[in-house]
Amino acid sequence: MPPHLLLATAAILPFLGSVVAICLPGQARNAAAILAGFVMVVSLVCIGLLYPEIAGSGTVAWTVDWLPTLGVRFVLRLDGLSWLFAVLVLGIGALVVLYARYYMAAEDPVPRLFSYLLAFVGAMLGIVLAGNLIQLVVFWELTSIVSFLLIGYWTDNASARDGARMALTITAAGGLCLFVGMVLIGQIVGSYDLAVVLASGDTIRRSPLYLPALVLVLAGALTKSAQFPFHIWLPRAMAAPTPISAYLHSATMVKAGIFLMIRLWPVLAGTESWYWIVGTAGMVTMLVGAWSAIFQHDLKGLLAYSTISHLGLITLLLGLDSPLAVVAAIFHTVNHATFKASLFMAAGIIDHETGTRDMRRLSGLWRAMPYTATLAMVAAAAMAGVPLLNGFLSKEMFLAEAVDNAGEHLLNLALPVLATLASAFTMLYSVRFIRQTFFGPAPHDLPHAPHEPVRWMRIPIELLVLVCIAIGLVPNLTIGPLLAGAVRSVLGERTPDYDLAIWHGFTAPLALSVVALVGGVALYRAFGRRINANPRGGPWLMDRLDGGRLFERTMTGLVLGARHWERHLGSERLQVQLRILFLTVLLAAATAGAIRGLDLFAPGRSTAFDPAFALTWLVGAACAIGAAERAKYHRLSATIFVGGAGLVSCLTFLWLSAPDLAVTQILVEIVTTVMLLLGLRWLPKRDAAIPVPASETARARRRRIVDFGIAAVAGLGLAGLAYAVMTRPAVDGIARWFVEEAYPKAGGRNVVNVLLVDFRAFDTLGEICVLGIVGLTVFALLRRFRPAADSLERPRQQVSHDAYDAARAGRSPGDTTADALLVPRVVMTWLFPFIVLLALHLFLRGHDLPGGGFAGGITLTIAFMLQYMAQGAEWVEARLRIQPISWIGIGLLVAVLAGAGSWLFGRPFLTAFFAYWEPPLLGKVPVASALLFDLGIMVLVVGASALMLVALAHQSLRRTRTVEAEAERAAEREIA
Repeated sequence: MPPHLLLATAAILPFLGSVVAICLPGQARNAAAILAGFVMVVSLVCIGLLYPEIAGSGTVAWTVDWLPTLGVRFVLRLDGLSWLFAVLVLGIGALVVLYARYYMAAEDPVPRLFSYLLAFVGAMLGIVLAGNLIQLVVFWELTSIVSFLLIGYWTDNASARDGARMALTITAAGGLCLFVGMVLIGQIVGSYDLAVVLASGDTIRRSPLYLPALVLVLAGALTKSAQFPFHIWLPRAMAAPTPISAYLHSATMVKAGIFLMIRLWPVLAGTESWYWIVGTAGMVTMLVGAWSAIFQHDLKGLLAYSTISHLGLITLLLGLDSPLAVVAAIFHTVNHATFKASLFMAAGIIDHETGTRDMRRLSGLWRAMPYTATLAMVAAAAMAGVPLLNGFLSKEMFLAEAVDNAGEHLLNLALPVLATLASAFTMLYSVRFIRQTFFGPAPHDLPHAPHEPVRWMRIPIELLVLVCIAIGLVPNLTIGPLLAGAVRSVLGERTPDYDLAIWHGFTAPLALSVVALVGGVALYRAFGRRINANPRGGPWLMDRLDGGRLFERTMTGLVLGARHWERHLGSERLQVQLRILFLTVLLAAATAGAIRGLDLFAPGRSTAFDPAFALTWLVGAACAIGAAERAKYHRLSATIFVGGAGLVSCLTFLWLSAPDLAVTQILVEIVTTVMLLLGLRWLPKRDAAIPVPASETARARRRRIVDFGIAAVAGLGLAGLAYAVMTRPAVDGIARWFVEEAYPKAGGRNVVNVLLVDFRAFDTLGEICVLGIVGLTVFALLRRFRPAADSLERPRQQVSHDAYDAARAGRSPGDTTADALLVPRVVMTWLFPFIVLLALHLFLRGHDLPGGGFAGGITLTIAFMLQYMAQGAEWVEARLRIQPISWIGIGLLVAVLAGAGSWLFGRPFLTAFFAYWEPPLLGKVPVASALLFDLGIMVLVVGASALMLVALAHQSLRRTRTVEAEAERAAEREIA
């Protein structure tokens, strides 16, 4: 397989797997785990097969035009650094899948977890493989969204919901800053292509936009990598299931910010601003995280704060203007991913088998869980930097850089001392983790009797610990070549000489390491009991700096402030909102006319007066006025008037030779009118006989006069503007190009349809997304809607029919109503197949004649609507499995895949292809790929419209259930 196809397969497969996983039944845990593991392994193999291509400082790229006119391309770019991170993402991801299969409870919806996990893997691969700045930001924000779903996976857990909300708020805000920063970098360089940006370091650093771009980019990186003061989201994210914590906080989400700083180090580093922002943030985060980890009683809390500390260490290294520091940062990123993932998994096993993560209740687990204890102790020793393990090597490199960079800057002068202190803290909380959990007296009063987990659950930890030992013993044979490729891809010609040997002699870094190890043990011996007895489980001297409380106060303040301004500047009444909107538009139009001059009635071209056309519009105007007059107390007649105005619009389109618009207009009028009637049935009744105070009547009259004036001015102004446009000479714009090129370039003679599904297909894709969202929103609102009490009464006509039936022998209530609707019911029922055929006809002819996917979808919705009206919701749904939400998802998926298919041929997204097919008997038949996109439109339109129809139809079922419940309660009272 060509390299670029291997790369594309690795990047796309996780997203496809996510879609498949979410469609699996809720209890299909084995199938979901096998699917997720298969996707991880196949993607990992694809990335692994590309190693020979990038081993010698090479790159593999796959490029597709995305927004060619803006110079934006979709580029997958694999080099040594992205290869290393991709292997971390996929390798640890595969182990997490195996671990999660045995960790999650039987009642958990495991397919949903694996679907989110695969989507997150795809988003992370999108970041590390991005060859375009805008593309990187898109995947960056996608990781924030999917991590929100992962952290809040247990939706019934308030802590999970709060942690997910905090993580999304902070990281998404940082992502918005990152987007602006990337736009600035693109403007400085003149390109968003990553290869061009990486070759323009001097240009970027000399630009006056360098500092704002740097600050904005670092805002995104530091929030994602949980650097102080944005670190507060990470400990709250521990409410996620432990497999997710092990993955997000070892190899993926928190590493995204680290990856970005490493990737842009050649072009953004080397200045005082970079040094102070990145170096200070890293130093403070390293110390605050280590200090906080010391006092945690929760195993995952300790590991969370230790993650913050190690991320601060890596950030500090990147803040130093030293290529060797970059080498150490990349090396420690890999080491941290291995030992921290294994530690999180070990903590999850302890929680899973004992029922608690509180170290004050855990002790002596060595006796019951010797294998797990051994693995966890080795991983903790690697975290502490004990010799012959991987953490020791990268810690030595860190301390060496701390010594070598001790110089004139204040931060550099303090660097050796602070680095040693942070290392001692790391040793302290590592010793505490081991001592409190695995040694001491046997545990008692635990929720579960401790025991070893199933064999397969422990395998991921064993493999990760084996990697820690292998790198620690033979680094040059294991991590050496991979690290060298990553370093060369970042530093290029600035790549320094370095040695991964275990022994470098008696050096200053070795002395500092010994001091840190001995100091950490001594600190635990001196203060261990006081730390364990700390009732709060939080760090001393930092009791008042509760990040969660500060975040909640900030969010509360923002909400209260927004409500204050909304209360003073806004209104809940739609009429007031429309008044403000129209006055703003009128003011803007008047200002523009006063500045530029606006002669609406200047001499221009004119058309002959047509009395029939004028009469048609007089009828339309009368319908509009009648609807406005009748709307308050006579909703049915007002709806009929609105339909009449819509019909006039349809006739106008026909009159002006726009049959495609006329077809769409009449179909939309049918659907909206029926839905309005169904919806109006459940609104509270309004009665003109209700007494109203005289003062309120006067106020209402004044308000109506003002509204009438605004409406008259807006209407006359729009009419004048329309008159001015239609009497001016036609503008020689792009309309003629669409007419001339519709058939040669898109193979269609219906210019309107070609415009929607080909020339402006990206706009149409956005519009159908909005339509799907509107359908889901209406459905969600109507699910909670409860009709007004006076709407629950039966219509007067039905009451009269039932009274007639009750007064005559041999008839039952409802017979008269059924007889009256017999003929319409039969007609509407038998119309169903014919309307379905009409929908298919409109769909298939749309590329050349009036019709298309939208018209076909609305027509098919009318077919369903007639069945609901004729037979009722229960009858229809007992015979037709209408699943509108699935239709929405399938339609959107078909539309996106139809657009993405052009990438396989090296064309931009949504590029259409057409040809002629000559099947037997039929002759030459035009075939266009836009037909698939139009099919997606049709399916989504049916789904969104049917979803709103179903939501309205079910109000009658809810009313019936309410009446039946009241009857049951009455019967129970009689029995009692």
